Amino acid sequence: MNLDGLWPWVRPLVFALDAEPAHEWTMRLIEAVGRYAGPVVDEPSPPGLEVRLGPLTLPNPVGLAAGLDKNGVGVEFWPTLGFGFVEVGTVTAHAQPGNPRPRLFRLPESRALVNRLGFNNRGSEAMAERLRALRHTGRWPRVPIGANVGKSKITPNEEAPRDYALSVRRLAGLVDWFTINVSSPNTVGLRSLQAADALARIVEAVLVEASGAPVFVKLAPDLTNEAIADAVGIAREGGITAIVATNTTIQRPGVDTTETGGLSGRPLWPLAKDRIGAVIEAADGLPVIGVGGIETATQISELIDLGCTAIQLYTSFIYEGPGLPRRLTTALAARRAEISRLGA
Repeated sequence: MNLDGLWPWVRPLVFALDAEPAHEWTMRLIEAVGRYAGPVVDEPSPPGLEVRLGPLTLPNPVGLAAGLDKNGVGVEFWPTLGFGFVEVGTVTAHAQPGNPRPRLFRLPESRALVNRLGFNNRGSEAMAERLRALRHTGRWPRVPIGANVGKSKITPNEEAPRDYALSVRRLAGLVDWFTINVSSPNTVGLRSLQAADALARIVEAVLVEASGAPVFVKLAPDLTNEAIADAVGIAREGGITAIVATNTTIQRPGVDTTETGGLSGRPLWPLAKDRIGAVIEAADGLPVIGVGGIETATQISELIDLGCTAIQLYTSFIYEGPGLPRRLTTALAARRAEISRLGA
């Protein structure tokens, strides 16, 4: 599905709305298309981009990051744009409204977003019902689909393992992997769950309920090298398949805003790349998915050369539009073909 020609006309209408109403309108449209349209067909990825991520086969290394589709309403839609894998959520065991509005802000001059949404979602039971219906009606896409799981706001940190495990139990057998989100800055106390003892208990509880599906852990870009090494070590010892690095940052590198919450987009790139490098060093061969400020095929190539297995997009997709994944995979395929030609 090539939407590049349409996006320049649609973008001014979308950006005329405040950020969260625009997002809600778009997601309602995508959900309606999924509910009433016929089966969608995802176009094949350009040749030569297939990668292995643990037991998963990705048709290309460009994925959709969690946060955009919190309720899994666009599962059958996203692959048609060229994504090689899709992560829905963050979903929690209890449905919750999230933090008070306003809570999502564009910074167009910086190509950035600030959000303090707070895991607003319909809950893992509702997501499971939707995903089960998709599988039963033959609308499941051909690319891997994962669920990013977070802690419910009402759940005390000491009960976090049981909260994560409940969501995973509901979704087991419906998604291809789980990502443990302990790195969002927008749920009070959540990032403290990246500490070794807390993370170890969550990993153990989730793996019990995952029914053999691979489990990833998503880390914040604000961790020190020592904290990264500790978290990655716990993840590896616990049986985690991959690390997702990174989430949004509470820092404000070169950005003029007083809004609190997690910063994503172009200003995050230098910090994210540095922290991704630290994660890769600590991971010692464990696959790493790079996230944070990625906009170009050159950046993707840099991260893959650094040691990333795959990458995920979010904010650049908001600014560049639905044609971005296909443009990036086409450029990556051309780069690899040129390297192959020169090496022949």
